[in-house]
Amino acid sequence: MYLVPQFRLFNPEGIVATVGYSNVAEITRGKLIYISGQVARDVSGELIGEEDFRAQVEQVFQNVNTAVEAAGGTFYNIVKLNYYCVDSVEPWHYPFVKEVRDRYVDIDNPPVSTFVVVRRLIRPEWLIEVEAIAVVPGSNRLFPKPSNGHTGKPSSNTRSEPG
Repeated sequence: MYLVPQFRLFNPEGIVATVGYSNVAEITRGKLIYISGQVARDVSGELIGEEDFRAQVEQVFQNVNTAVEAAGGTFYNIVKLNYYCVDSVEPWHYPFVKEVRDRYVDIDNPPVSTFVVVRRLIRPEWLIEVEAIAVVPGSNRLFPKPSNGHTGKPSSNTRSEPG
C-alpha cells in the first residue's frame, strides 16, 4: 500500500531560527531516497557551464530534480540538501544558489541544509556539487521488511573483504 510521505521541517525552540532552511527534518512515514552528489553534467556527461557558476548551479538543480522524479517524488519531497562549493567561487556568487533553489523548493518550508566550502571537488572543473535526501510515497512504515526474505545481512557465501 502506498501512502503519502509524512515529514515535518521546522526550527525548534532553543535553536536560533534560520532563514532559507529548516534546522530539523522529522520523518514519520515514507520511503527514504538518497541522491548522490550531482554536478553540472548533462545526460551525455558533458560539463555545463565551464567556469560559469550560475550555469553549473542551474544544471545541478535540474539533475537533482530528475533524480527525485525518477524515484517517484518531487522537489517538495526533499528534506535535506548538502552543498559542496569550491573555494575559488567568490562569496558574492553564493546567493545564486538560493535564487535557483527557491524555484524548486517550498520556500515557506525549506529543506534542512548544509553549505560547505571545500578546496576542490574530484574534478577541478566542477564548481558545486549537491546531494539530497527525499521522502517519497511508500510503505506505511519508515523501513519496511523486504518481501523477498532478504534481511539486509550478507549471506554466508558473500565475501565481506576484497580478495
